Amino acid sequence: MSRLIGVGVGPGDPELVTVKGVRALQEADVVVVPVMDTLERGRAEATVLHYVGAEKVIRVVFALNERTDRARREAAWDAAGERVAELLRAHDVVSFATIGDPNVYSTFTYLAQTIGELVPGTAVQTVPGITAMQDLAARSGAVLTEGTEPLTLVPVTAGAAVLKGALEGPGTVVAYKFGRLAAEVATALRETGRTEGAVWGSALGLPEESIRPAAELAEGPLPYLSTLIAPAPRDGGRGGKL
Repeated sequence: MSRLIGVGVGPGDPELVTVKGVRALQEADVVVVPVMDTLERGRAEATVLHYVGAEKVIRVVFALNERTDRARREAAWDAAGERVAELLRAHDVVSFATIGDPNVYSTFTYLAQTIGELVPGTAVQTVPGITAMQDLAARSGAVLTEGTEPLTLVPVTAGAAVLKGALEGPGTVVAYKFGRLAAEVATALRETGRTEGAVWGSALGLPEESIRPAAELAEGPLPYLSTLIAPAPRDGGRGGKL
């Protein structure tokens, strides 16, 4: 029985790949990395190459930059699924590297569903990875949760209104993929009184890394994979920023 393993390789810093993740990459017959149809090297591939040789890495186009033409995107997914299915028919263990965690807004979940249809009987496993919100919290000193506070994670691709609704509720709010709607995010923070203490970051662990207070959100678009943490309002007692 072949195995497909989704390996979370973190937000970009190769030192944040877990020991188990490294082992899953190194013990696999081949390691698949998703690339855009523009073919530039992505974060997952760059991270993987710190631990396995390039000859073991298989680049598969997922057209990740296609967000308007649904038919073209579906065709790219079908082609990517077929390519990974071919690899599974030829190898015992195929690892798929994904930034962050394979069970959190990951390309891998869609791939696993497709493989279940194309190669029935394939064992699907995942290795958890460090998420961008964890890395940003560590780098900025923002505390994600205390006591009984809830934590809400919102992909801003769902719209700034969804984010605003979360900000109007209790607890800490984390926003993913908000770069193209930076101005709307800044407005939502301001209108809900959640700007103070909030922080955003992009390219975490990479040379172009940027971590700043949310009060300094630019009006123009930011990198697509920007992350925002708006901590829960706190009374300043024990806890808070480290």
